[in-house]
Amino acid sequence: MNLHRHPQKPYRVLIVDDSAVVREVLTDIIGSAPGLSVMAAVADPLRAAERLRREVPDVITLDVEMPRMDGITFLRRLMAQRPIPVVMCSSLVEGGSDTLLEAFDAGAVDAILKPRLDVRTALEEARVTICDSVRAAAMAGLRKKPSHSAMPVEKKLSADAVLPPARPRGAMTKTTERIIAVGASTGGTEALRVFLQALPRDTPPIVIVQHMPEGFTSAFARRLDSLCAIDVAEASDGDRLLRGRALIAPGNRHTMVTRSGHIYSVSVRDGPLVSRHRPSVDVLFRSVAQTAGANAVGVIMTGMGDDGAAGLMEMREAGATCLGQDEASSVIYGMPKVAMEVGAVTKQAPLDRLAPLALAAATSDAERQTNHPP
Repeated sequence: MNLHRHPQKPYRVLIVDDSAVVREVLTDIIGSAPGLSVMAAVADPLRAAERLRREVPDVITLDVEMPRMDGITFLRRLMAQRPIPVVMCSSLVEGGSDTLLEAFDAGAVDAILKPRLDVRTALEEARVTICDSVRAAAMAGLRKKPSHSAMPVEKKLSADAVLPPARPRGAMTKTTERIIAVGASTGGTEALRVFLQALPRDTPPIVIVQHMPEGFTSAFARRLDSLCAIDVAEASDGDRLLRGRALIAPGNRHTMVTRSGHIYSVSVRDGPLVSRHRPSVDVLFRSVAQTAGANAVGVIMTGMGDDGAAGLMEMREAGATCLGQDEASSVIYGMPKVAMEVGAVTKQAPLDRLAPLALAAATSDAERQTNHPP
């Protein structure tokens, strides 16, 4: 137990994975983390169901491919009968990220990438990410309880590590060339679906950072593209920002907006973790502040931590309209809360109001009069 390292009772975790190595490593990682403890580690969903009859954990880590019952089937049954926050822990095989998107649809809060080769080393290297994901999932189920601020904070870098601070370039008066920049983390997969589905085909260009493991963002973009009126794609270095198109930062790569005249593009590059993330919302928002200024709209959504708050503040100081998701509609009211507290948010709103507000802010007076006559 970790009570001596955390002022509250630790969140209890049930590990469900058919690999004895994974169960052993996750038990060590989670059991030694501040604020977390392992309730049990079992080899398949049927054993998990037996354990759940006796005691209920705060969060479950769940493999996808297991004997007797697959993880997605178990997840759907769990959410229908006894909703518990779940973090998927899966190997990324061909089509695997599509399977994890099925898991998000079924109610999973987050996902941990579990490689097939050298699993022990890979999981050890991802120790901080794993613990962050589990804590965030536990909070998603308990977010109305106090003390989120009591969670331990790891040392982190600011956006300075990737993009030096600079004043927005001169003469950036408002034009019809507007862009929308969006940042999200835990709970963001569903929030982004709601946001993007509400936007019409001629929406101004959108660039998005959603904290996701490498390899998941391509399938996530394809799924959204099939559901939305606008086009959605994973960003590639040099892609132009175009009307009716949203670009999602690829996992494990920072994504920034660049500008040449009135043409906006994205720069996708490696770099250190910023605010403990790569891609980082702070890096995206800073680049937008520097290249678009008052011609941009920033939106910060559900997520644990404070990534995006500093960058959104830079956007607001550059003249951008800055929107934040409210607490009631957030899975984790962390990132939007910090952005509100530092004064970066122009207006806070429920999830279902963010798209119309962003669209209105990104549409010129002339366009509004043409498209929405009184």
